[in-house]
Amino acid sequence: MDGVGKSKTGLGDAVTMAHTPTLDRLLKECPHTYIKAHGRAVGLPSDDDMGNSEVGHNAIGCGQVYSQGAKLVEEAIESGDIFNSAAWQELKNGVLASNGTLHFLGLLSDGNVHSNISHLLALIRRAKVDGIRRVRTHILLDGRDVPATSALKYVDMLEEAMAQLNDDSFDAKIASGGGRMKITMDRYFANWEMVREGFFTHVYGVGREFESATEAIETYRLENPGVIDQDLPAFVITKDGEPVGKMQDGDSVILFNFRGDRAIEISMAFDSENFDKFDRGDMPKLKYAGMLQYDGDLKLPTRFLVEPPKIRYTLSEQLVKQNIRSYAVSETQKYGHVTYFWNGNRSEKFDDDLEVWEEVPSDRVSFDERPWMKAAEVTDKVIEAIRSEKYAFIRCNYPNGDMVGHTGNLDATIIGVEAVDLGLSRLLPVIKEHDCVLIVTADHGNADEMLEKNKKGVITVRTAHSLNPVPFIVYNADCEIDEGEFGLSNIAATVTKLMGVKADPHWDRPIIK
Repeated sequence: MDGVGKSKTGLGDAVTMAHTPTLDRLLKECPHTYIKAHGRAVGLPSDDDMGNSEVGHNAIGCGQVYSQGAKLVEEAIESGDIFNSAAWQELKNGVLASNGTLHFLGLLSDGNVHSNISHLLALIRRAKVDGIRRVRTHILLDGRDVPATSALKYVDMLEEAMAQLNDDSFDAKIASGGGRMKITMDRYFANWEMVREGFFTHVYGVGREFESATEAIETYRLENPGVIDQDLPAFVITKDGEPVGKMQDGDSVILFNFRGDRAIEISMAFDSENFDKFDRGDMPKLKYAGMLQYDGDLKLPTRFLVEPPKIRYTLSEQLVKQNIRSYAVSETQKYGHVTYFWNGNRSEKFDDDLEVWEEVPSDRVSFDERPWMKAAEVTDKVIEAIRSEKYAFIRCNYPNGDMVGHTGNLDATIIGVEAVDLGLSRLLPVIKEHDCVLIVTADHGNADEMLEKNKKGVITVRTAHSLNPVPFIVYNADCEIDEGEFGLSNIAATVTKLMGVKADPHWDRPIIK
């Protein structure tokens, strides 16, 4: 149940507000506990860091905790390894040789889910140390992993840092931007028009013109009261009628996001020779790198600043070793999570015969318009898989709690949670009929905390993930929850114990006795 946690505050708790007779019954009658799905439990730097679907599915699928995302980047910055990387050296030297510009593109916030502004500032500072004369930043506005209308806070932080660095030898400016759900950061190949618009905004300076990012944000908010940062249109910063950050031959571009799902398509647009998703125009000759390699199997991008974690000993590997067939299904929005991320950041299966993956195409609308999403269709697929009796292990993801929760629409999110509960109600009799065991859990919270108090005590809409624990329920099994604290990485060993299958010795201990 993606994005379904246990609220600590009760503010905007769509999970409790929803009519969920099936979930209520499971919590009343079945062995269950609540487990950690954020912070150190999923490899992030501190317990102040919210979990996300990527690290969550990594942890569930591999049974261990690896340094992830922000923590990997922080370690590389602290050690200096990031600046000694082949990618940094190649891009830096290319810019110095051409007297060009180093461009940074990414999500401007400290949400620590896709990016962190502190990483961007470290890169800009080092660019000056390394003798680069011009830096341009292309900022994507968050409002999803941070407060919904907090963009100006981060713009001010960036502008202040660049002003302190700027002098006769160094010139750093914001060049373009827009909301993360309007341009550039599409995922799972759902909306290439988003990527195309972002590409032309950042590369060619095509878009509505403003004198500053602040002017752009304030103008868009006046024109559309109530709009949140993630939905703000594209903008281009100009001076004397010309874009200040149009890309030229010899320039280099670094995508400073560390999370992979919303980095893959824009990386393809910059880094693929035979790209055919849209006409890129007379594209300048650029060197491109990502903060991480976002897809190890596709080798995308070819240059990256920080080595990814080497995730090994996954649950899928262990099942394949023992000749066990498995099935994975979700709709488009979370299909990659129950496949790629679950299998340790692998696009390919460990065994094409033993692993079956199925994707249900998501609707291309705002999820608060159809909050039931594809819960019914995903449930149909799971029931079909159970009845086929082909698989010993089945996994599915209901995205509703997360994807509808991110819209900030509380009423719609309640409906989304209810749609998941309805799916569970359909599964239970089939589980019972075929004598299966069902585990119900989540990868992080979101729908459980849709409102928050700001520093002034005013209640505001919350669109980010929560720091709340998530349920872990076992249905149709004679078992007992063990003592102690558990996280998502304890699930793999629990699965194999319930199946009577040997656990990998590298995994964290099971949740049940």
